[in-house]
Amino acid sequence: MDNAKIRLVKSWLTKADHDLGSAKILLEQTPPYLDTAIYHCQQAAEKALKAFLTHNDISFEKTHNLSSLLALCESIHPNCRDYYEEAETLTPYATAFRYPSEFFEEELEVEQVDQALDYATKVYEFVKTNLPPETHPSRSG
Repeated sequence: MDNAKIRLVKSWLTKADHDLGSAKILLEQTPPYLDTAIYHCQQAAEKALKAFLTHNDISFEKTHNLSSLLALCESIHPNCRDYYEEAETLTPYATAFRYPSEFFEEELEVEQVDQALDYATKVYEFVKTNLPPETHPSRSG
């Protein structure tokens, strides 16, 4: 793998790592910033999948739909199919809580965000395990 590709994959994975770290910090606030934390959970999974696709030279369209990204990943690694529940749960969080909305009245609970963080971490760790060490973030958080 050439250096430019290593840097790009590492950048995607580092951004995913930072999103996970941000979600954890936001959950530690009093009161916790649930809406922003859950957004970062979705973003972590999305960026991890994009790192995996980039590493494997699979082009992808600009999307927040994790199931679509997973379908592309599955052509490379069949175990990606094990993460569709996580993808289906996380995908709506890309937009659902980012802006005020009279149409989305749901109150977030800490348990819901904890589950999102767990799901995002599972996707991230699966991807990281299936990428070469030189693409891993310099610092895990």
